[in-house]
Amino acid sequence: MPTILVTNDDGVYSPGLLALKQGLAVLGTVVVLAPERNWSATSHAKTMHKPLRLQTVTLADGSEAYCSSGSPTDCVALAAAGVLGAVPDLVVSGINAGYNLGIDVTYSGTVACAMEATIKGMPGIALSTVGPGQTEADPQAIHRRAAEIAAELGEQVLLRGLPPQTLLNVNVPGVEPAALRGLHITRIGSRHYPNDELIRREDPYGRPYYWLGGGRPVDIHDDGTDVGAVANGFVSVTPITLDMTNYAFLGDLGAWELRLEDRPVPAHVDRGE
Repeated sequence: MPTILVTNDDGVYSPGLLALKQGLAVLGTVVVLAPERNWSATSHAKTMHKPLRLQTVTLADGSEAYCSSGSPTDCVALAAAGVLGAVPDLVVSGINAGYNLGIDVTYSGTVACAMEATIKGMPGIALSTVGPGQTEADPQAIHRRAAEIAAELGEQVLLRGLPPQTLLNVNVPGVEPAALRGLHITRIGSRHYPNDELIRREDPYGRPYYWLGGGRPVDIHDDGTDVGAVANGFVSVTPITLDMTNYAFLGDLGAWELRLEDRPVPAHVDRGE
């Protein structure tokens, strides 16, 4: 029976995590190791200069889980190192409170968990849907259906595997389950945040501090993209590779003639003499 690690970046008590843990139980033994607090938008943060602590907690359904003082990717790395007694056969991260579409994948701790799993040689799936207050649909029903979708995908991943350096990023529209129109295999789409606002304030001692106010994303609903699929009511499944090389640009970059050995050393550079 496979061992499945459930983790997230919203913290161990996130309702999305509990729904995911319950939905994946049909596939095997589910263990939960997640951060003790919210780490949203921390991307692939790693703890390098202080120890990590684990403790046992009880989830809302009475089941046991583990939480870590570290980041989301620390949780995956700990599990890969055997801290739970068995190396997971599959890592599923989520259910994130908020979509991870387009450029979001570079910020997302949820997606970073699946990336860390891939780096450690375990198949990884990241799963996201709307957050609180972002839909009028029943959030529990959305979470249940998203967890069922994760189980369907997880079953296939356990059966077929994933290519090297590849993870799946899944986004489920925040609609009633009956309103879902299907599932699309997609590429990363266009989403940007044009209205980041710098807010300057002062503490009681007169020292300035700052908030970066995140504006609402601007999306381009192109066909075939994760952004377009979710906007049109389809579950988006995007295969993401860790190889971020721009192969199409390699030739053009080579034409820049960046042969440093042919260039004279500027007079101000220390030659080590």
